[in-house]
Amino acid sequence: MKHINVSLFVPHLGCPNSCIFCNQKTISGKCGTLTAEEIISAAETAAKTPHDINNSEIAFFGGSFTAIEREKMIFFLQTAKPYIGTYFGGIRISTRPDCINEEILGILKSYGVTAIELGAQSMCADVLIKNERGHTPGDTENAARLIKEYGFSLGLQMMTGLYGSDEEKDRYTAEEFIRLKPDTVRIYPTVVLENTKLEQLYKENIYQPPRLFDSVKLCAELLMRFHENGIKVIRLGLHSGGNVEEGFVAGVYHPAFRELCEGEIYKKIIEEKIAFCEDTDIRVLVASGEISKANGHKGVNREYFRKKGKNIKVLGDSTLGQYNVIII
Repeated sequence: MKHINVSLFVPHLGCPNSCIFCNQKTISGKCGTLTAEEIISAAETAAKTPHDINNSEIAFFGGSFTAIEREKMIFFLQTAKPYIGTYFGGIRISTRPDCINEEILGILKSYGVTAIELGAQSMCADVLIKNERGHTPGDTENAARLIKEYGFSLGLQMMTGLYGSDEEKDRYTAEEFIRLKPDTVRIYPTVVLENTKLEQLYKENIYQPPRLFDSVKLCAELLMRFHENGIKVIRLGLHSGGNVEEGFVAGVYHPAFRELCEGEIYKKIIEEKIAFCEDTDIRVLVASGEISKANGHKGVNREYFRKKGKNIKVLGDSTLGQYNVIII
């Protein structure tokens, strides 16, 4: 059955400060306070679609949910709770690492919250300071431990290419995430949005975002590292829609960014496997649902190998898993 997420945005609510890269209105396409009517309407609309209840959630994103004024936070949860267990398996929220404690976790548990995502962004203290995050790597580690102890599903969010970061620091953040053993991860390459401090740093030539090509290679590497450690990456790159295209100034934004990264993974695997193959016509077996990824976005991998004198034909095999490749 179909998986459904009801995504409800609470832009900037609860945020104690404004990070230099953040413009939630641009990211979510929403401004203003979320209302009970919006929560009910979204939940009831989704409930009418046949779906797997245990694999569907109501999700509050965009702000720091547990830092919202307590009465308002509970109001949101109370409005959503009647749909939990009947139409959805639980509630997912995102928040800051320094806004988690045992009291808050107890409240979340009582209202049907099952998954908590932490906007960690980096595990490097100097990067967090430069981007005015207002929390430390230690806060992330402590919050992650408490969330797991209370039985919630743990999600961690990271950003690549932040001001003051580099590829080695981004790799370090990923490895620290792996050490914390989250259930899910989101990876967001940094995008320069209008009306942010990062935009000013970019205009003053103090900050230069990574190129798309470099970000694809790095994020493909990180995606594979999480895959190897059994951690599901549930988002790679900003979602299309909202006002991102209109508010975009610079940086890595592509509506098919994940597909680019997965294509890069398959290109690397195939290249390694055919390195000593003398045949010019090569058949490549991958999982049945992975054929387009192995061919690359808009067939870029086929063209890449064609220029190297190799004509590859990708075929599906239902017995293979993701990123498994057999050359025949």
